[in-house]
Amino acid sequence: MSLAFKGRHFAPDIILLCMRWYCRYALSYRDLEEMMAERHLSVDHTTIYRWVQHYAPELDR
Repeated sequence: MSLAFKGRHFAPDIILLCMRWYCRYALSYRDLEEMMAERHLSVDHTTIYRWVQHYAPELDR
């Protein structure tokens, strides 16, 4: 798998963590935004949505 994380504001492990939790558990994007805030990371729910839209097809393969 060769996900292109180059040029992203967040580290690849944060992106993958959000995507994993979204795809595995019944969490909303706003739930994930709140969970990241508890970890002192400011990630907007629309950013997480864009990550899922962009990287989910790649992960599905």
